[in-house]
Amino acid sequence: MSHVLNGAMNVMDEAMSEAALKHRLLKWITQDCERVRALELVLQCAKVHSMPQWCLAAGFVRNLVWDRLHGFELSPLNDIDLIYFCPLDISPERDLVIETYLNQLAPELPWSVKNQARMHTRNQDTAYTSCVDAMAYWPELETAIGVSYQVVDVESDNQTVGMINHPASYDIELVAPFGLNSLFALKLSANPKRSLSVFDHRVATKGWLTRYPLLECCRTS
Repeated sequence: MSHVLNGAMNVMDEAMSEAALKHRLLKWITQDCERVRALELVLQCAKVHSMPQWCLAAGFVRNLVWDRLHGFELSPLNDIDLIYFCPLDISPERDLVIETYLNQLAPELPWSVKNQARMHTRNQDTAYTSCVDAMAYWPELETAIGVSYQVVDVESDNQTVGMINHPASYDIELVAPFGLNSLFALKLSANPKRSLSVFDHRVATKGWLTRYPLLECCRTS
């Protein structure tokens, strides 16, 4: 455990800026062939099924950082949470169509698809206005981090997250309404917008504190 603790403390001692943390996280993501493949498959799906705003979020990003900072081998992708925002069609059937498409592309990957334009009804919140807005209500601050492709219009040099232009190239971009500092500080923080009972239940059932012993549970902001 000592070498793990020392490795994590070395990261903490660097007092990295948000920009430096972003650079480090994007580097880790691009070094993981499985995560890069998942992103490329969703980009293909986004073009076919008209998803102008999407990201792969939650454990897809969070667990990568926790694994790295604990010095662990990367955990298997037990679920891949694809969130997108489409207020024009909030039917659960649309999610199923997208999930079926991804399962046809990569049946070995555990896809889970949710349109965030619908999820406010389940959570009894006011209507969300975007993926970022929806993520700002998630129970843990460190779970509310996602990764997507930023589309760069080569001709005009304009950049738009999630918009499909032509001709265009794509850069990986992070979506993080609460920033990255607490994630890299190995905190597990309750979101004050959600009930503490929801947070406590998730912490107890997910087993995060056992799996990642360096985490600091923060029940109050």
